[in-house]
Amino acid sequence: MGPLQIVLGTLAVILLVVSVVYATKAVRAMLRIFRTGQPDPTRSGPVGPRLKTLAVESLGHTRMLKWSAIGAAHWFVFIGFYGLFLTLVEAFGEVFNPEWHLPLIGEWALWNLFVDLIGAATVLGILYLIVRRQLDHPRRQGRASRFAGSNEGRGYFVEAVVLTIGICILLIRAIKVAADLTDAPAWSHPVSGLLANVVPASPDLLSVVAFVKIVVSLGWLITISRVLNMGVAWHRFSAFFNIYFKREDDGSQALGPLPAMTSGGKPIDFEDPGEDDVFGRGKIEDFTWKGMLDFTTCTECGRCQSQCPAWNTGKPLSPKMVIMDLRDHLYAKAPYLTGATKASDNAPDFADYSTLKPSDEQVWASGYARIEGTNDAQAHRPLVGTLEEGGVIDPDVLWSCTNCGACVEQCPVDIEHVDHIMDMRRYQVLIESSFPSEAGVMMRNLENRGNPWGVGGNVREEWMKELDFEVRQVEGAIDDDVEYLFWVGCAGAIDDRAKKVTKAVAELLHIAGVEFAVLGNGETCSGDPARRMGNEFLFQQLAQENVETLNAVFEERPAGRRKIVATCPHCFNSINREYPQLGGDYDVVHHTQLLGQLVEEGRLTPVTPIDRKVTYHDPCFLGRHNKVYTPPREILDSVKGLSTQEMHRCKDRGFCCGAGGARMWMEEKIGKRINVERTEEALELDPDVISTACPFCITMLSDAVTSKQQAGEAKSHVEVLDVSQILLRSMAPAGAPGTESGPGVGTEPDDPAGTGSAATQHS
Repeated sequence: MGPLQIVLGTLAVILLVVSVVYATKAVRAMLRIFRTGQPDPTRSGPVGPRLKTLAVESLGHTRMLKWSAIGAAHWFVFIGFYGLFLTLVEAFGEVFNPEWHLPLIGEWALWNLFVDLIGAATVLGILYLIVRRQLDHPRRQGRASRFAGSNEGRGYFVEAVVLTIGICILLIRAIKVAADLTDAPAWSHPVSGLLANVVPASPDLLSVVAFVKIVVSLGWLITISRVLNMGVAWHRFSAFFNIYFKREDDGSQALGPLPAMTSGGKPIDFEDPGEDDVFGRGKIEDFTWKGMLDFTTCTECGRCQSQCPAWNTGKPLSPKMVIMDLRDHLYAKAPYLTGATKASDNAPDFADYSTLKPSDEQVWASGYARIEGTNDAQAHRPLVGTLEEGGVIDPDVLWSCTNCGACVEQCPVDIEHVDHIMDMRRYQVLIESSFPSEAGVMMRNLENRGNPWGVGGNVREEWMKELDFEVRQVEGAIDDDVEYLFWVGCAGAIDDRAKKVTKAVAELLHIAGVEFAVLGNGETCSGDPARRMGNEFLFQQLAQENVETLNAVFEERPAGRRKIVATCPHCFNSINREYPQLGGDYDVVHHTQLLGQLVEEGRLTPVTPIDRKVTYHDPCFLGRHNKVYTPPREILDSVKGLSTQEMHRCKDRGFCCGAGGARMWMEEKIGKRINVERTEEALELDPDVISTACPFCITMLSDAVTSKQQAGEAKSHVEVLDVSQILLRSMAPAGAPGTESGPGVGTEPDDPAGTGSAATQHS
C-alpha cells in the first residue's frame, strides 16, 4: 500500500460517510413528505400477488419491453446497476490494494464472466439510450419528441454517470489482467481481456480508476440526495415500491373502474358526508401518499406523452408534465407541509411570479414553471388555475384529458395518471363548480332527464318499433327463460346512429335464438359521463338507482345467472367494474364478446361474402380499459370476403376518438380535433368501412368522415359501422344491398349500402 493508495482510500472512506449521511437524510425527508398525504389502506396487500407483480415487472421488464429495443437496453442498464453493486464494494478494497478481490467469489470464474458481460452490456445499453435521446431530442422533433418538457440536463447527468461507471468496471478488470493481478481463467473475462492489450499494466492506475468509480458513484448519490425531485435518478429506488403498491393487487394497470372518492382513507358517504371530508384534490397535500410516491417516481421518459391523443393534437395536456408539475410543486411546498416553514396569512400577487410568456409553448403544459422554487407563493398557489392565478395545473390541461388510458398503459413504473387527473376534476366540479359550460348542460340533463341529451318521454322504447319481432321488456323480476338483460344505454336508445347498432344486435340475438329482454324506460344513464366529468355525487345517484333496479330484476338469480349484455363500452365498464363499489355484482359482457361466442358456437353463421376493405378502431374503454381486443376482430375474420387491415396505432397503442372523459359533451377548441386525426389515419388505408364497437366512437368517426367527404378528402362510399352491423349484413341473402362485389361497390346511387335491413341502413 503506497502513499497514493493511502490518500485515495482515505478520501473514498470520507466520501462514503458523507454520502450515507446525505442519503439517509434524503430518505427521511421523503418519508416525512409522504406522511403529509392522505392515507390509503388499500395498498398493503395481499403480499403474495404484489410481490409476484414486482418480480415480473422489474426482473422481466414487462412494461419497458413494450418498446423492445429501448426496453432491452434499459434491462441491461438495470441489471448492471444492481447486479454489479459488489464491484463498488470491491473498488474500495482496490483503492487501498490493487490486488484485492471480493472474498469467496472474487476469483470465481462465473462471477467474473457475469461482471465482464453485464459490464459491457451496460456500456452498450447506455450508449444506445444516449443515441436514442439525441435522435428523439426536441431540437430535432419539437413537440413530437417524447422528451419535450423533460429536464435534459438531469438526463445527461444520469447517462454520464452510468457510462462512466460501466467503463471504469471494464478498465479495472482489464488492468488486473494486464498486470497479472487475477487468477480467474481467461475465458471468464472475454471483454476486459481484449482491453488488457491496450491498457498499461499499472497497479497505481488501477487504484486511480477505482477511486474515480467511487467518486462518480457516491457523487451521484450525494447529488440526488440534494435534489429530491430528480425522478430520472430516484426511480431506481422508488420504482420498486411504486410497482408493489400499485392500485390493482393482481398486477393489472390502474384502468377500467375509477376508485371511489375517499377522504382520510375511507370512502365518502355522499348521503351523510363528514364535516372534514376532502372532496377530490384541491391542494397538493390532498393527494394520498401513493400519489406522492407516483410523482416522485416519474422518470420523465415521455412514453405517456408520446401516446397521449391530446398532446398529439396540439393540446396543452402532457401526462408527463402533469406528474412533473405536481412533483416539483410537492417538493417546493414541502417545508410548508412538514411544518418547517410557516406560510404568510395572505396570498401574494401571482402576476409578480409569472416567469413564462403566453407565447411560450410550455405556457399551458408546464404550470409549475410559472413559479419555481420554494417560496411563499408556492405555499399559496392553487393546484388548478390559470397563468394569472398562479395555478400548478392549467384548467385547459385538466379538461383536455379523454381518459383514454394510453398514459397508464405505457408507463413503465405504474404511475396512475388518470386517477390523479380525475381527482383534480372532482374538486373542481364538486367544490369550485368550475368546469366547461357545455358540460354543465350535460349534467343538468342527467339530473333532470336521466340522459345526456335531455330527451324525455318514451324515447328509450322507440327503437323497438322498427323491428319485425317483439322485444321483451322486464317488468319486476326477469323471466326465468330470459338469458340476457340487454342494456341498451342512452346512446343506443336515443342517438340515430347508435340505434342502428342496437337494432342490429337485437336482430342477431333473435336470429341466434338467444332469449333477451330490455328495461325500456326503466333504464337511466349508467353515470359514466358524470363520473368522468368529475361529478361523483351525480354518478352515485344514477348508479345507485340502476343498482336498485338491476338488483330487483335479478333478485331471484344467483351469481352466474345475472347476465347483462351492453353495446356501449362506457356502460359496460361502469356496470361491470364500477357498480360493485355500490353493491351491484353482475355478469356483464360486451356485445362483441357475446356475438363472437355465438359465431364460434355456430349459432350465427356468416354465409354471404362482403366485398369490403375494413379497418377496425379500438374503443378505449373496450380495449385498453377492459382488454377486449380479440372478439371484434374474430367476428370480422369470420365474415367471408372482408379484407381487414390494422391502423399503425391499434390495440394497446390505439388512438382515441376524442369522446372519452366526458369530452363527448365538451367543445374541442384547442389544436386539431382528435376524431379528425384518428379518421385521417384510417383513411390512409383507403378502406370502404371504418369499423368500431362503441356508439361514441361511431359518432366521432362518422362526423369526421362526413366532414372529409364534404371537403372531397374521402370517398363518398366510406362508412362507419359497428362490428355487429357488418356481421348482420353477412347474414343477409347473397345479392342483398350492402353485400355486392366489385370495385364500384357502394359508390352508385342505387347501392346505398345496407338498405336491406332497417338496422344497418346507410346513414
